Amino acid sequence: MKIKVGFGFDVHQLKDNHPFIVGGVDLQHHKGAFGHSDADVLLHAICDALLGAANLRDIGFHFKNTDPRWKGISSIVILKETVKLIAEKGWSIGNIDAMLCLEAPKINPHIPAMQQNIAAAIGMDIEDISIKATTNETMGFIGREEGVVAYAVCLIERPR
Repeated sequence: MKIKVGFGFDVHQLKDNHPFIVGGVDLQHHKGAFGHSDADVLLHAICDALLGAANLRDIGFHFKNTDPRWKGISSIVILKETVKLIAEKGWSIGNIDAMLCLEAPKINPHIPAMQQNIAAAIGMDIEDISIKATTNETMGFIGREEGVVAYAVCLIERPR
């Protein structure tokens, strides 16, 4: 069995009175992430980790923010397309571990729904999808609630 590890990172600006979709969950908050798609920072970091592990470049290469096909699209669709891309190279996903960094809202109550959304999109058991969250202790652009960051690692595998 051949295995590879991938790392992903994403950041989005937060704006007042804008939707805040994270892990496919609509968080009710006075600010939300801004981007070309639905700006789901968690799913974007996961996609970058998967694409990187499979040596398929990055999310911006495959889902350009200048392409009208991706304007406002759910990042669940982008995740499903990413899984298809890595499957075309013979890879399957072993596990995903992700970390969100934001001041508010609290993420812990939403983690099971995020895990379920991701598991359903990629055909995995939720036990293989770890999501954690932390704050930036009120420091920097994250602490001022100007942006949100996500990191993700994944393991992919295929027969030799």
